[in-house]
Amino acid sequence: MNAASVAPLAVVLPFIGAALAFLFIRQPKAQRMVTISTLALTLCLEVFLLYSAWTQGAQAVTLGGWLPPFGISMVVDEFSSLLLVVSTTVSLSVLVYAAGQGMAGGDEAGPVSIFHPTYMILVAGVSNAFLTGDLFNLYVGFEILLTASYVLMTLGGTGPRVRAGVTYVVVSVISSLLFLVSIAMIYAATGTINMADLALRLDALDPGTNMMLHLMLVVAFGIKAAMFPLSFWLPDSYPTAPAPVTAVFAGLLTKVGVYALVRTETLLFPGDRINTFLMVTALLTMIVGILGAIAQIDIKRMLSFTLVSHIGYMVFGLAMSSRLGLASAVYYVAHHITVQTSLFLVAGLIDRRGGTTNMDRLGGLARLSPLLAALFFIPAMNLAGIPPFSGFLGKLGLLQAGVDLGTPVAYLLVAGGVATSLLTLLAMARVWNRAFWRTPEDAEHPDPVLVATAPDGSAMRTSRLVTDQPVGRFSGRGVIDLLPRTMVGSTLALVVVGVALTVFAGPLFQLSDQAAGSMLERTPYIDAVLGPGAGAGAGDAVGEGAGP
Repeated sequence: MNAASVAPLAVVLPFIGAALAFLFIRQPKAQRMVTISTLALTLCLEVFLLYSAWTQGAQAVTLGGWLPPFGISMVVDEFSSLLLVVSTTVSLSVLVYAAGQGMAGGDEAGPVSIFHPTYMILVAGVSNAFLTGDLFNLYVGFEILLTASYVLMTLGGTGPRVRAGVTYVVVSVISSLLFLVSIAMIYAATGTINMADLALRLDALDPGTNMMLHLMLVVAFGIKAAMFPLSFWLPDSYPTAPAPVTAVFAGLLTKVGVYALVRTETLLFPGDRINTFLMVTALLTMIVGILGAIAQIDIKRMLSFTLVSHIGYMVFGLAMSSRLGLASAVYYVAHHITVQTSLFLVAGLIDRRGGTTNMDRLGGLARLSPLLAALFFIPAMNLAGIPPFSGFLGKLGLLQAGVDLGTPVAYLLVAGGVATSLLTLLAMARVWNRAFWRTPEDAEHPDPVLVATAPDGSAMRTSRLVTDQPVGRFSGRGVIDLLPRTMVGSTLALVVVGVALTVFAGPLFQLSDQAAGSMLERTPYIDAVLGPGAGAGAGDAVGEGAGP
């Protein structure tokens, strides 16, 4: 059976889930059951797609009965199927977390009934972007997920969320417009927008025209991936959204931009023509992002800056133009989606448990909730690259690829990667020392409730007063569960997935290496779409040096 024949269901099922969620919009319990069940079914389908791609290689299906390159193709290969599985796993965990937050109550600005259908539309857009073999359909995928993200970012209608949403919308529209203009120019120059067909035609263009089209796509995807200096919008946009929204944005949205960049660089514009530019961009993204993280006192903003910083590692691997570099980047993308989302979910729990994510007001959380401390510590060390976690393994592969390249810029990038990892550890250590380890009395502006908590934490173990008054005063509006089991359980599950990336690092890196080899060779992708033998003249993206 051709696995690609069922690949469209990875997009259709979330849309069906969204439609059903609208039908149950006044029945929150039924709505939660429908969306979670639909997403779980989608994940099972995508696991099948991953297994098929791993064992049989790239496969494609053309929609509507139109033969390629005229029809819209959906392509299942090792890279796209891996990101489908990881992204849907993360999306499912966040959806369960959001359901738990909704059931816990007490958060007027938290997820509302419109959240579930909009969230499913977001997942459908992400899946469409990962699967499509057509540039315009990639644009459609971006627009689907971005339209849903506009709604999710402004849930609750608070002032900060609306202001952040306006910035996000403006930046997204600019990048989408640039992408659309690039597609129009590519079609005018080549007569096609099918990516497999473009891989055979773009090299015939005038070098100047080719480079212009190349750079336009890099800028468009660079904005979406939050590469420096196009990342200014992210730290001000993500932290204002509800915790589940921030978590899924951090895990998925920028990675769709990274995916598009990797796919077009390896398939459409192979070689090393802009590698130096990419290496410099990767270095600046890592360093500027992590310096911004160290300067923050709010945990969510700090995590937003680390998100920007670690995009640099993915561009690092792409810029190496080697199989090891690209394989390490693929592995690191899967790692980062999981770990970064885990940390944002933990930040949401910190906000509930401590009443804030401002480190100047926090202290003693390790004593109040050892489980919460463990949930933060494990992904924090993973993100920092402490052995033997997956963050260390991915970075080690990237550093080895840089050393193998051996150019001065590559060595500078290796040094920047090591420095960024150490500074990430410093940023995580600051959060641990200030929010978890020290006593509440040592905080610069201590939370009165945390200070008043008994030494054994018993006074705040199960509930916190919901009030418009200063924290800890009763206003007659009841109490909320600080750490609902559903929210903690979904966060724990995602932390376990992050650890599993280390436990199963061998087969996962083998899959990443296979994905890198296929992308650099290009022939499997082209043959899957256009037919056997179509990619015979395409050649390797890096020539004879494509081996590990």
